[in-house]
Amino acid sequence: MTNKIQWEFPQALEDEAIYILRETAAQFEKPAILFSGGKDSITLVRLAQKAFYPGKVPFPLLHIDTGHNFPETIEFRDWLVEKLGLELIVRNVQDSINQGKVQEETGKYASRNALQTVTLLDSIEELKYDACMGGARRDEEKARAKERIFSVRDEFGQWNAKMQRPELFDMLNGKIHLGENVRVFPISNWTELDVWNYIRRENLRIPSIYFSHEREIIERDGMYWPTSPFLNTSEDEKPFLHKVRFRTVGDMTCTAAVASEADKLEDIIAEIMEAKISERGARIDDKRSEAAMEKRKQAGYF
Repeated sequence: MTNKIQWEFPQALEDEAIYILRETAAQFEKPAILFSGGKDSITLVRLAQKAFYPGKVPFPLLHIDTGHNFPETIEFRDWLVEKLGLELIVRNVQDSINQGKVQEETGKYASRNALQTVTLLDSIEELKYDACMGGARRDEEKARAKERIFSVRDEFGQWNAKMQRPELFDMLNGKIHLGENVRVFPISNWTELDVWNYIRRENLRIPSIYFSHEREIIERDGMYWPTSPFLNTSEDEKPFLHKVRFRTVGDMTCTAAVASEADKLEDIIAEIMEAKISERGARIDDKRSEAAMEKRKQAGYF
């Protein structure tokens, strides 16, 4: 029997996140929430509801759509926006490709995930956002562990570790120079388990792909990749059906599944507590090099 304490959500984490959301609203002129339809950004929307209740969420949701997303995620995104009466702004990577700003990758591991950076930076400039809130957490990846809650980006949208400011005693400094903007991470101090415990406590609806389901996959590099029209496969990679779920949700071409029978929140939480690898261990884009995430962040990634 799992110890009850391990299932509880630390209330201090919600309090901190709500404080950060309110500080963002107070210190910046035009913030937005970066929304992917994944569990972390869903959690962020719930926190924003609480932070500004009984008013509506005062920020639009900005989704950078690669065109290679899981259909279940897009369906959930549209349902959530309609249910909560939120403003959704979508910008498409395909437009950046059509404009010649980025080039479609080719080959076995081709993905549009890295191409999102250009579309995001163009969107921030177009829409004049001075702060973009995201659901990134320090426990996900070592490059993300370096970032502050208010993470300053220069006039080119790039991240520089030397530009980061001390945040002593929860003092958040939102002052920026003309042309700069800030990425805000309200749940930076949460863990994957915290997120799931919060989803359970708040009874939040999430995309079905987070739960165990039978899906057509291929096995590549010891991992289960979901088949899709966007995945480049070889003749020896034969699709087969298997019961899997996803711990993290990104592009269909860079997000691997894990074998799982966990079809309820309690089972997912128990599974995570026993996991030997992090959730980002199933993100193929993080494995391109030892510093893959840090290089993308320096270029302006989420």
